[in-house]
Amino acid sequence: MSALTEDQTGSGGRRANGTATTVENPPYPAVPRQAAAPGPTSAEPTPSTTATATATATATEEPASSATAPDKPAPSATVSAEPAPSTTPPEKPAPSATAPEEPAPGSPATGHTPHPPITAVTTELAHRTTETDVFPARWARISDTRFRFTAHWPAAHPFFGPVDVRHQDPMIVGETLRQASMVLAHAEFGAPPDTHFVMWDMTVDVDPTALLLADAAEPVEFDVVCSEIRRRGRGLRSMRTTMEFRRAGRFLARGTGSTGCTPPRAYRRLRAGRLNALNTPVPLLAGIAPQVAGRSRAEDVVLAPADRPGVWNLRVDTGHPVLFPRPNDHVPGMVLFEAARQAATAASGLRPFLPGTLTAEFTQYAELHSPCRIETEVIDDRPAEVTVRVAGRQDGASVFTASLTSPRPARVRSPS
Repeated sequence: MSALTEDQTGSGGRRANGTATTVENPPYPAVPRQAAAPGPTSAEPTPSTTATATATATATEEPASSATAPDKPAPSATVSAEPAPSTTPPEKPAPSATAPEEPAPGSPATGHTPHPPITAVTTELAHRTTETDVFPARWARISDTRFRFTAHWPAAHPFFGPVDVRHQDPMIVGETLRQASMVLAHAEFGAPPDTHFVMWDMTVDVDPTALLLADAAEPVEFDVVCSEIRRRGRGLRSMRTTMEFRRAGRFLARGTGSTGCTPPRAYRRLRAGRLNALNTPVPLLAGIAPQVAGRSRAEDVVLAPADRPGVWNLRVDTGHPVLFPRPNDHVPGMVLFEAARQAATAASGLRPFLPGTLTAEFTQYAELHSPCRIETEVIDDRPAEVTVRVAGRQDGASVFTASLTSPRPARVRSPS
């Protein structure tokens, strides 16, 4: 889950693979809670017990008052990165004893629980620069650790667009989870506006057959349970969010991820060597054919050819308006998630590749100025589905690993 920064622009006003001159996630004004029009509420949140996170994005914890290293450096997961080579990744915090709370009982006099106030999601809370890139729309607090969201997944989006003529992009689930986690961290758990976010892990299970373009106008409702909550004073140090998504009462997906929060001073200490070299242009490699990567537009391809089959180089376009809405001192986690999906598509030859299950684990920051190899292995190729394992390696070290499973489309028998 990568925090965001100021826009990076090149000649002619277009963002370019030139220089990134600011650190990620500059302070923005505190956002007051905004009341939205009341809407219908759904059933009591039910935490998913099947979605288990295996991804560990590098999280940057705040160093202690002494010169000790932070608990865990944080790669961008956003969904939202990776520690400097000289920094030993801190250990991931152990789960705390904080458990999700049950909603308060209804009024003894009426037997009904009053409707909770509804708050609108802003671009600042979701760490996006344009409203069209914000998918959670509003939320209500059910208890101290349970929340109910409404989201909109558009039929058309510049990046999270349709994968074929029938289906929405399953990757929108992970991006919604990433944004909602940051929203709650800020608005409900006290993370300051200038906090740097990462996700140590994320697992998403999707029913691709339910992600139909024909249903895109319907709002998506999802319940969130927050657990493993660790505090830093009155603010937040880390927590896990577990979400279940439904549309018109039909199950769509469930997911879980562990979010880390790093104060700017601790982040600057962790990334000092990299922040001082942000003026170096990032080479933009030629991408592979869009249809091989499962994309319709060449500008959305994040893979470049490498020296052997099943291996690609990461293509970093710092001018991409969705993947790099603001400059970053490392490769955002969203780019690495997309690289895993595109690599799985190319390695399997399955198009469309609709990840029904996606897990990812991040071990260090992916640096902008060093080649990152994306390696694949088809580990389970069955008639009904295919599973691909993807690994990112940079400077001889592992950056991330991921596993993606996609169902194969049913074969239609011709009439005899």
